Amino acid sequence: MLFSVSHVTKYSYSEPVRLGPHLIRLSPRPEAGRLVGQEITVFPVPAARAEKVDLWGNRVLALDFAGETRAFRIESALRFATRAPEPAAAPAPDPAYLPNEPAAPEVARFAEGLRRAAGEGEAFATALCEALYTRTDRQIRETGAAQSATETLITARGACRDITVLAIAAARAVGMPARFVSGYQAMAESPDGRRHLHAWVEIWVAGRGWIGFDATHGTAVGAGHLPLAVAPDQAATMPVEGSFWAGRVETTLGYEIRIDTRA
Repeated sequence: MLFSVSHVTKYSYSEPVRLGPHLIRLSPRPEAGRLVGQEITVFPVPAARAEKVDLWGNRVLALDFAGETRAFRIESALRFATRAPEPAAAPAPDPAYLPNEPAAPEVARFAEGLRRAAGEGEAFATALCEALYTRTDRQIRETGAAQSATETLITARGACRDITVLAIAAARAVGMPARFVSGYQAMAESPDGRRHLHAWVEIWVAGRGWIGFDATHGTAVGAGHLPLAVAPDQAATMPVEGSFWAGRVETTLGYEIRIDTRA
């Protein structure tokens, strides 16, 4: 599927600020398909910019700035041809994708109940995706970190990133490595009628490798999903990460995403 994406992120500041180093994660994962072209434009013009690959295999644009500004803007124009994922046997993944602490009791009980009903491996992962889609009231929260897995489970409400965090916690609770994925989706369905970054989970299945599940829509991940970044948690997949120095200042964040697809 050919994705054509325009993604504009805008920060405005009530007083001049000095921008610190920033990391931009808006370039597709190479295993997702073929990059036709991408241009990332930044204002103010960075004093230095460099492309690199981070610890999790994500393509990252590193920026450094000089001087002060009252506006910060990142524009990504992207064309990318996705292909359907092809799971394949692979070595066990980094231990960072396993839990570093016991699951919350509520999450552990939920996951164990699913495991007993559905079975192990891919059967469990599929049942988890279907269960979260069925039981969760899906919402839009434009900014902020994901809420805890326990909160999403108990309230049965959350945005895609919240549902993904719960899916990760449940998979890890039964010993399956899982990771957070940030990217775009072809489906236009959205409660507010706008396009947003999307989140889903990848679960590692023995003999099959990483398999993606979109619990927000109750589907397996296919060519209609375009991954930008993967990591053990949401924080390391954020599209814009950085800091600024200033006194008392108010910050306004806005974004606009346009996505066209062609099979």
